[in-house]
Amino acid sequence: MIPITITKETVLVVKEQDVVPLRNTVKQCAVKIKMGLVNQTKLITAASELVRNMLRYAKGGAVLVETVSVGRNQGVKLTFQDDGPGIADINQAMQDGFSTGNSLGLGLPGTKRLVNEFDIKSTVGSGTTVTIIKWVNG
Repeated sequence: MIPITITKETVLVVKEQDVVPLRNTVKQCAVKIKMGLVNQTKLITAASELVRNMLRYAKGGAVLVETVSVGRNQGVKLTFQDDGPGIADINQAMQDGFSTGNSLGLGLPGTKRLVNEFDIKSTVGSGTTVTIIKWVNG
């Protein structure tokens, strides 16, 4: 089923100082729908990783923060969109240990494990869009 959007807000992230307000917005949405603390922590951790990737590789972008519902289940949906260099090989980028930025290479695959739904689309030279959903009951 396709989630129904309840609320939405766009947060621009163009510098490191924009990360904390984004995290706060995500937490407020999660609290509003009565998401448990463990799931809040997973969601905020995933959001932090994705926004840091967006800053590191694309010099920033926009994050659409939505509360959504399917039936009686509610969740927080985050869409990270940038106009950066894109990802040449998404399958490779989703492998544990792969990194182009001298990191541990756990960012994208680790983020996927923290959330219930994960989708990534990227075009080299045009940018990347990552959409995640964390459900209250999931």
